[in-house]
Amino acid sequence: MELSFTSYRLNCTHPFGISRSTNDYYDIVYVYLSGAGITGKGEAAPSARYGETNGRVIKQLNCIDEVPDESMSVEDGDIWCSDHSGGISALQAALSTAWLDWWTQKEKVCLADYFKSEKENMPLTSFTISIGDLNLIPQKIAEAAPYRVLKIKLGLGLQDDQQIIKLIRAETDKLIRVDANEGWDLETGLTMCKWLADHHVEFVEQPFKADNLHDTAALRKKSPLPLIADENSIVAANIPDIAHAFDGINIKLMKCASLLEGKRMIDTARNYDLQIMLGCMVESAVGITAAAHLAPQVDYADLDGNLLIDNDPYNGVQVKDGRLILPDGNGLGVVLDSSYEKNWPELK
Repeated sequence: MELSFTSYRLNCTHPFGISRSTNDYYDIVYVYLSGAGITGKGEAAPSARYGETNGRVIKQLNCIDEVPDESMSVEDGDIWCSDHSGGISALQAALSTAWLDWWTQKEKVCLADYFKSEKENMPLTSFTISIGDLNLIPQKIAEAAPYRVLKIKLGLGLQDDQQIIKLIRAETDKLIRVDANEGWDLETGLTMCKWLADHHVEFVEQPFKADNLHDTAALRKKSPLPLIADENSIVAANIPDIAHAFDGINIKLMKCASLLEGKRMIDTARNYDLQIMLGCMVESAVGITAAAHLAPQVDYADLDGNLLIDNDPYNGVQVKDGRLILPDGNGLGVVLDSSYEKNWPELK
């Protein structure tokens, strides 16, 4: 087996703003594991929120001097990926996805079938309207026409956040999910949750900083809207400690570091009677499609990272009438777009 990788820059269709940052692009790394005429693909989309960068990912990849044994089980291969990721969750996710893609292709099974996901039960995905130029809101809403649910980034403060919602409501009455990205304090959270409940909002994601579980639990007791954990919900081991403060969790492959851990999070959350959302960073079709193979097992999907960029080199999961549709084929089912084959020979 051979390990290879290449860095790639994803260009955002619009500047992507949340409460703590705005980006025009995101640098990611594609990881490939090849053997027996099969290539498995994975994607590392590191997040500065968790101290991860492309530079760290590439430095660690250059330190890896061995590859998984092709005879390994899925679980042993996943352990290998963890042991060689240098503690970088996004890199572990890329290695693990590439390994699972390679292994399931070898076994001639679809990744969804491996996880016993029922493809006919794919959920709707939300489409994100990020923080940015308010004059662009009508254009962004128009671009979101194919999607039935909107995810709105807030966390700027009471007046600014309410203005954003009012402008969006002037354009559409679609169901909204709100993400404050740790941007509120308790007073703002209490006021906003009550106000948002009258504006066709389904739930609020991560209202406060992750280290402020006390206020989150207090808000949950008074909020008319469910609260979903994101920055508080990294791996399955976090769930028992946060279940009293949230109504649900957001699972992201780049945080939990492998689809196997994502499945453990689903099972653990069910044991605590929590709602489950499957989310993402800004990623290409490689990372989004990987997560989508677990989508039939969750309550909500926010798998739109590849819909927010204009230079995705891969084709994978599709969206029809707002609903996710998995690709055919074994493994991930992701293929390189033919238009990139000549200009990006390092992509596989």
